[in-house]
Amino acid sequence: MLLERAPLPEFLESDPWRVLRIQAEFVEGFDALAAVGPAVTIFGSARVRPPDPMYDAARELAAELARRGFAIITGGGPGIMEAANRGAREGGGLSVGCNIELPFEQSLNDYVDLGIEFHYFFVRKTMFVKYAEAFVIFPGGFGTLDELFESLTLIQTGKIVHFPVILFGTGYWAGLRDWIHDRVLAERKVAPEDLDLMVVTDDIRHAADVVEQHYQRKLLEARPKEPAQPKKSDAQ
Repeated sequence: MLLERAPLPEFLESDPWRVLRIQAEFVEGFDALAAVGPAVTIFGSARVRPPDPMYDAARELAAELARRGFAIITGGGPGIMEAANRGAREGGGLSVGCNIELPFEQSLNDYVDLGIEFHYFFVRKTMFVKYAEAFVIFPGGFGTLDELFESLTLIQTGKIVHFPVILFGTGYWAGLRDWIHDRVLAERKVAPEDLDLMVVTDDIRHAADVVEQHYQRKLLEARPKEPAQPKKSDAQ
């Protein structure tokens, strides 16, 4: 007696279509962001509202970076994201929002000039990293911490070129940095130079200077070197 053939698992029918959807999201994101120019990605809590001083700081820093020629990329939602997009527009720069579909609806804030919707977190994360010259991390929750540690991991392992990761708000981040130093480093889970991957500051101008100086060095390193001029004795 022949056994009846079991029906194919549902995932065998759905996964190929999922791959196509992932591919489509990558293509859409690359196509939309390819021409944004130098940009800074700003992360932070969606729960911050004015008159929170961190909302004002994110708005001011984004405006300063925009005046220096940087586009601003955020998750496109409320809170710190809204503040940064708002500052980008006020500074005359391009304001980009990479929004994510969530069970509770999160729409793009009113200050986004170029908005893209994503279904997959990992595709969205790629856009944050690929087009950024620096990350600025404002106080936030699990999502913000996820972005922070993923960026540090990618830099530490050499998967991406080292760029500035700026933690804005010393009062918020000091405890985390101290724990990494006193516990993680003390137990040799990281190397001493890994702590230098982070810049912690409360100063808007300092944060903007770190970004701009890194970008200018990058441009200089990318320039083709001029051939050495022959000495007089060689030319004779």
